[in-house]
Order: sequence, then C-alpha cells, then structure tokens
Amino acid sequence: MNIMDFNVKKLAADAGTFLSRAVQFTEEKLGQAEKTELDAHLENLLSKAECTKIWTEKIMKQTEVLLQPNPNARIEEFVYEKLDRKAPSRINNPELLGQYMIDAGTEFGPGTAYGNALIKCGETQKRIGTADRELIQTSALNFLTPLRNFIEGDYKTIAKERKLLQNKRLDLDAAKTRLKKAKAAETRASQLNSARLEGDNIMIWAEEVTKSEQELRITQSEFDRQAEITRLLLEGISSTHAHHLRCLNDFVEAQMTYYAQCYQYMLDLQKQLGSFPSNYHSNNNQTSMAPVPSASSNVIGSSALTSTSNLVITSPSNLTDLKECSGSRRARVLYDYDAANSTELSLLADEVITVFSVVGMDSDWLMGERGNQKGRVPITYLELLN
Repeated sequence: MNIMDFNVKKLAADAGTFLSRAVQFTEEKLGQAEKTELDAHLENLLSKAECTKIWTEKIMKQTEVLLQPNPNARIEEFVYEKLDRKAPSRINNPELLGQYMIDAGTEFGPGTAYGNALIKCGETQKRIGTADRELIQTSALNFLTPLRNFIEGDYKTIAKERKLLQNKRLDLDAAKTRLKKAKAAETRASQLNSARLEGDNIMIWAEEVTKSEQELRITQSEFDRQAEITRLLLEGISSTHAHHLRCLNDFVEAQMTYYAQCYQYMLDLQKQLGSFPSNYHSNNNQTSMAPVPSASSNVIGSSALTSTSNLVITSPSNLTDLKECSGSRRARVLYDYDAANSTELSLLADEVITVFSVVGMDSDWLMGERGNQKGRVPITYLELLN
C-alpha cells in the first residue's frame, strides 16, 4: 500500500514537472516568458556536434552506396547486422562477369584467339572482384564502423545529455518565473489598505517567495551541473574529429591499394591481349571485317609490301588448301601463343615453323613442328610461306 502511495505521488510529481516545462516552453515560444541563454562557448560546441552528426551520416550513407550500389543488398546486410548474424557471402559483379567470360571462352575454345582472350579477361575480372571484396571489408572495418559507432553511441549520449540540459533550463526558467510572480504578489499585498488582510497576505507571499528562492537555488545548481556535464561531452568532438581523420586515412589507403591492384591487373591483361590477333577470320566461316589501316601503316605501306612480297596471307582458301594437302608447309607465326596444355605448341611472333594437317584433327588446328618440339597450333596465328 505504501509502495502504491509512493508511486502515485511520484507520478503526480512527474506530471506536475512535465506540465510546468510545457507551460514554460509554450510561453517562451509566444514571447511571454524569459529564456536563460546558454553561454557562447557551449552554444558553439552544440552547433559543432550537430554539424558533425549531420555530415557524418551523409558521408557514411554515401560510402555505403559507393561500396555496395545494390540497395537490396544493403538492406539485407542491415537486417543481418541488426539480427547480429553474418550475412551470406555472394558473388559480386566483377566476379560474375569474369565467370561468364571464362565459361564463354571455354565453350568457344581456349585455342581460338577470342576464346583465349575471354578466359584471360575473365580471370582478370575475378581478380578485380576479389580486390573489390577486400576493399569493402577493409573500408567497413576501418572507416564505416567508427562513423557508425559515433552516430549510434557517442552522439546518442550527447543528445540525451543535451535533452536533459534543455529540461533543466526549463525548470530553472519556470522557477525564475514563479519567484518573479511571488515577489509581485507580495508587493501588491503590502499595498492593501486592510491591516489584518495585509499582514496575512504578506505572511503568505513571504513564505511563497522564500520557497521560490529555495527552488530557484536548487534548479540553478542542477542546471549548472548539467551544463558542465554536457560541455565535457561536447569537448570530446575534437577528439572524434581526430579519430575520424585517422579512419579517413585508412579509407584512402584502402582505395589506393584497390585502384593500384586494378591498374596492375589491367596492365598485365593489356600486355597479354597485345599478343592476340586484333583481327582474325571467324571460326564459323563467317565473313570478318577488314582491318582499318592506321596512319603509320599508310607511311610504311609500300616498304612493307615490298618486304613481304614472298609471303602469302592465310585466307580461308589458303587454309583450306593446307588442310587438304598431305604434305608439310612452312609458316610464319603472326602472334605469340601460350599452349593451353601439353598437346599444344607455344609460339613466338615472327618465328618460322613447319605445319602439316592430321586426319581427324579439328578444322581450326594444324600440327606444328619446331625442331624436336611438336604440338597443335591454331591456324589463325599462321602466315603461309611460298
């Protein structure tokens, strides 16, 4: 029963305090009550904290978009994070593209120029996908997590203490208003004509003034204490900026590593593709487009024609004749070729080898021979000699 009485009294006191704050806040908005202003230093700290919170949220959200453009994937990761469970690993876009390229190259034939190029491009894309995954993991750990900890931890504490400071200020201003009203009533009572009533009123309002002054001292003390607590928390924003600066450096370093890896991967791929024929006849007997002559080819065209007058370019008819011929022919290698397995022969551009057909061999291949080395070679890499 006593506990119930205590709870009812506490509830009534809290309701009275809430009502008093609401009245004070409303009168301030209407310009009917005075408002205690915070000191300039504290106001600046509050403004700095609010600014930090706003921009940290924007930077954090946009970084998440940069690292994971798929909004559905971001939502899924958010749900798993709130459930404190690890999100399932999924293949990313570069890895998926790389797998498609590898599968296509395998089906077209690793020995064909296009198929081999697709496989090498696919392998590079998968390496880029791995680097992308490492960038996301490193950035999430070293950059996004500290920003999120500030928003969900430090700033929530600051906001809580700031709200409490606002309530203490309303209590202080409400106490000032009550003291002001009590003193005004005491002054009016002292001016009454009736001596008896005057004495009674003076005693009543004197007690009210004393009570209001004591309440004002208490609320002023609580306000000062809460202002100091809030100030100490807000001064930690400078340390937060310093910490976020270190995290930003980590993020920049992670990006630098990622782009350096991607650049190196593509540089290596470009070198590998440079040894592939940029224009070759289709393996499906389709008409291929003629190469577009460059400015340099126009300059050296006449000398090139003179120096290669003894060569025969491997047109489809030449290759068909060679396949049907039972003897061997000499051929110049047009481009570097890396053997995919032990049945193939690696080639170097401009070297001359002996080639001949074998019954039952795929139409895109010939048997090549260089000294004691022998193996299959793709016909699109060859130029027959007279």
